Amino acid sequence: MSLETHPENAYANDRAHVFHSWSAQAALAPLVIDGGSGSWIWDQSGRKYLDFSSQLVNVNIGHQHPKLVAAIQEYAGKLCTVAPFHANDARSEAARLICEAANQDRDLGLDMVFFTNGGAEGNENAIRMARLHTGRHKILTTYRSYHGGTAAAIQMTGDPRRWPSEPSTPGIVKFWGPYPYRSAFHATTEADETERALAHLADTLMVEGPHTVAAIVLETVVGTNGILVPPPGYLAGVRELCDRHGILLVLDEVMAGFARCGEWFAFHAFDVRPDLVVFAKGVNSGYLPLGGVILGAHVAASFMDKAYPGGLTYSGHPLACASAVASIDIFREEGIVEHSRMLGTDVIGPELEKLKAKHPSIGDVRGMGTFWAIELVKNRETREQLVPYNAAGADAKPMVELANACKAAGLWPFTHFNRLHVVPPCNTPVDEVHQGLAIIDEALGVADSYAEV
Repeated sequence: MSLETHPENAYANDRAHVFHSWSAQAALAPLVIDGGSGSWIWDQSGRKYLDFSSQLVNVNIGHQHPKLVAAIQEYAGKLCTVAPFHANDARSEAARLICEAANQDRDLGLDMVFFTNGGAEGNENAIRMARLHTGRHKILTTYRSYHGGTAAAIQMTGDPRRWPSEPSTPGIVKFWGPYPYRSAFHATTEADETERALAHLADTLMVEGPHTVAAIVLETVVGTNGILVPPPGYLAGVRELCDRHGILLVLDEVMAGFARCGEWFAFHAFDVRPDLVVFAKGVNSGYLPLGGVILGAHVAASFMDKAYPGGLTYSGHPLACASAVASIDIFREEGIVEHSRMLGTDVIGPELEKLKAKHPSIGDVRGMGTFWAIELVKNRETREQLVPYNAAGADAKPMVELANACKAAGLWPFTHFNRLHVVPPCNTPVDEVHQGLAIIDEALGVADSYAEV
């Protein structure tokens, strides 16, 4: 019985047998996606949607890129799997290319890769490495963050998805990161936000005992929790605090990396040197499960003469690594990093500013590359959110209606709390970006109807 002859069973079998993540199962009515190409997906009826979510902000190279599909097919004919203790051409070349992209013609010492199956496992192993390297146990992360759904990664996470899993991994401490639009520090300028956020972090270290802290873990640009671009000087200030106290700086680039921010890695835009970098998603656009940790040479040295106590059956899976090699080659051949940067600077950023001037429900727009957020409010003066924090049920109605308006017009959106994120594939053509923004323009009438003018 082939999938081709019985696709009509997809929905029924899903509801009978697939247990979905982050969901009450009885309330689900998932759309059956039948195919995709470039920036588009379509359902079983053939209805097309412009994918302005990149699924989970991971399909950076677009759907069904022919060169990437061909590379996977070709390598599958050679070798589908091999244990991680062997050397393998796809794995070693993927590691070399990833390190090359991370160092970006500079000597940052980011020279080794530990492969995982995704971002959560990357973060799990990054903090294990930090703890073993430093001999300390505490990990500092921010409240507005998401680092994954596994035991330690969900405890590192700052958003409400953490709550049902508590208590979980011990030794993880939260602090407030910068967020100029909703400053926790009563700042009115980016300079004040940087200064006060760093002072808050320094105070947190003081009362936690910096000698007990192994690592500070940050999303270089906060993703699902707001697309919060750090204000000038903030990451450099965190680096200085880490250096002062012998703490590792771990940058979670799972969502922000591989062209999403118009850079190979987002930290390149801020001229900061991390000790460990976690990656996944855009490394191969999710065509196969792959993630990992890029290690600074000084951290890797801790495990040269003593074993690293961690591993995964599929670490450095050769087929996944072959897809990463092909993906990085395509990024270079097609200038996808540069295209994403151009879209942010010349198209998305300016067009979102126009929407902000037009729609009273827009409180703020922010982002870089193909990584943007539209923050929606009831009142621009008070900045009251269009829906409450972590809204559900009737409280979430305005955002549900907005998302439905986008879908009805042929755009698949990404929403979170009171925000609509603009995150198309990084190689989306300019005319399709304009097409998607025009749909958003119309759909924002829904949000405007709830705004106090």
